[in-house]
Amino acid sequence: MYSKPNSGWIEVICGCMFCGKTEELIRRVRRAEIAKETVQVFKPHIDSRYSENEVASHNGLQWQATAVCSVRELKEFIDEQASVVAIDEVQFFDNEAALISLCEELADRGVRVVVAGLDLDFRGEPFGAMPELLARAEEVTKLHAICVKCGESATRTQRIIDGKPAAYDDPIILVGGQKEGYEARCRSCHQVCKT
Repeated sequence: MYSKPNSGWIEVICGCMFCGKTEELIRRVRRAEIAKETVQVFKPHIDSRYSENEVASHNGLQWQATAVCSVRELKEFIDEQASVVAIDEVQFFDNEAALISLCEELADRGVRVVVAGLDLDFRGEPFGAMPELLARAEEVTKLHAICVKCGESATRTQRIIDGKPAAYDDPIILVGGQKEGYEARCRSCHQVCKT
């Protein structure tokens, strides 16, 4: 972990669904608050699965957050005194260039930026701004879940529609989170229907 005084950086927490990304983001935010840092937490408005105004993990952990509709709105809410800015579900922001630019700007100002999100979409392809954020980050944590099919380490998110794997050309963003709609899978058990 980078901890030089007045030194900003970007931390990325990534992985498939059910691997604990939000739980890890909350852990880091909690530690920053214990250290008496000024912390702000954001999430995209589209992610309202568990709460409108909190980031929430699948296992029930929650933390107060500001839901925003765009990167521009996120930028407007940032407190100049914030020393830590955490953003959950970054793959859902549609203006990837603006998000990357904002993260870089904050880090250059000395802010610790912690982002969490899916690195791969349900097709197993790089998702949103994550590839570039991974490349620019000073610290990357890739978490794994457990494959529901074989019990091995899962790195993919399986989308299930009517009991079958989703088709490749289905919409990328379909906010869910219920276990009947998404599963953690390993590379071997992950399936995408080609159409």
